[in-house]
Amino acid sequence: MDNERFERGCKKLSEVDGQVGEEVVAPLGDLGKYIVEFAFGDIYSREGLSLREREIATIAMLASRSGVEPQLRVHIKAGFNVGLSKEEIEEIIIQTVPYSGFPTAINALNVLKEF
Repeated sequence: MDNERFERGCKKLSEVDGQVGEEVVAPLGDLGKYIVEFAFGDIYSREGLSLREREIATIAMLASRSGVEPQLRVHIKAGFNVGLSKEEIEEIIIQTVPYSGFPTAINALNVLKEF
């Protein structure tokens, strides 16, 4: 394991999700390490987009898919953590309707209503 990459990922994960992120990846063992290293150590640590912008993109992508509600919950929490409001997240979900359809948007809005 590349310790520098893992440490960079842990730091970025903490910025995005706070302690919730650790709680999500810790039980995943090696898969959790890969998520920390790749998603947060490599992708989320790139320059060019703010964490807020990255969460907007992530929420939109997850809201556009079926069967990923647990991950959507994590990223809605992360969205709040990086400054998105509930109203903004609702708009992000509504924006997915023309491209992904009503069923996925309805599912995503139901997840958002949990908060």
